[in-house]
Amino acid sequence: MGAGLDSKGDTIAVVVVTYNSERLIADLVASLGPGMEGTSWHLTVADNASSDASAAAVRRLAPQALVVEMGRNAGYAAAINAAVAAAAPHSAVLVLNPDIRLAPRCGQLLLATQQRTGAGIVVPRLERGDGHAIPVLRREPTVLRALGDAVLGARRAGRIPVLGEVVTGQHYYAAESTTDWAAGSAMLISPECWRDCGPWDESFFLYSEETEFALRARDAGHPTRLAPQALAVHLEGDSKVSPRLWALLTLNRVRLYRRRHQRAATAAYWGALLLREVSRAAAGSEPSRAAARALLSPARLRETPGPHTVHSASATAARA
Repeated sequence: MGAGLDSKGDTIAVVVVTYNSERLIADLVASLGPGMEGTSWHLTVADNASSDASAAAVRRLAPQALVVEMGRNAGYAAAINAAVAAAAPHSAVLVLNPDIRLAPRCGQLLLATQQRTGAGIVVPRLERGDGHAIPVLRREPTVLRALGDAVLGARRAGRIPVLGEVVTGQHYYAAESTTDWAAGSAMLISPECWRDCGPWDESFFLYSEETEFALRARDAGHPTRLAPQALAVHLEGDSKVSPRLWALLTLNRVRLYRRRHQRAATAAYWGALLLREVSRAAAGSEPSRAAARALLSPARLRETPGPHTVHSASATAARA
């Protein structure tokens, strides 16, 4: 099995990536005790060279945690991989954003669902801090779904499976279900899934890395499943308001699609995303204006994202 994986017992490695996340650490750590009740677990935090006291806050508030200091802003996937590799022996990996707050027994409910169903990835229901539901389930990206989002908007299109990538509608979250992928802010990964599909693809500096991992896991026979009885609160990041981050998110969608499809299909997908961003830019959206410019730049489409691409203090937390 991979580094740190232990086929004996049911210990969960809780893995968190921080980047200027000091203000989020106290509430995250406070939620882990009740959130992981009923499980054996340990915490490993990978810090992407924060300029604040993120690493020191973890050591102060969770002295038993292992802190991996990356020494640079290595990106989300690279930090996850480093944390998993350094973690003490474990039988599953629970990836959490620093702005996640686990509800009581969330970890135990995720693990029970994974063990009962054999799913490779299990995710909880997510809510915002105000109690409103966050649609966490996703369908595989397609040209038609990108067009549906452009024309109808993600929420309305998401109610129609052929037209929506984001799965919307309360009935989809009322019972356990299998999905193509899910938002990566809170996900339990089975040891078999990590063994067959890990590590995460570090060429995605930020955004689409969880999509790539989950689709690759599904293709290898490790599906993603919703555990609706498990709940976490996600304070959410700023990807929807930061032009730089929204442009990066949009570009990475094209890069991932290009890896999985032929040139003609990729061109059609690019065109559907451009239609969406141009139409929203015309309505006054600055993030969409930045995304449209990026989509029209051959150099931006070719480049490998890195720390030069994004400088947001909450970049590692900006995940829906």
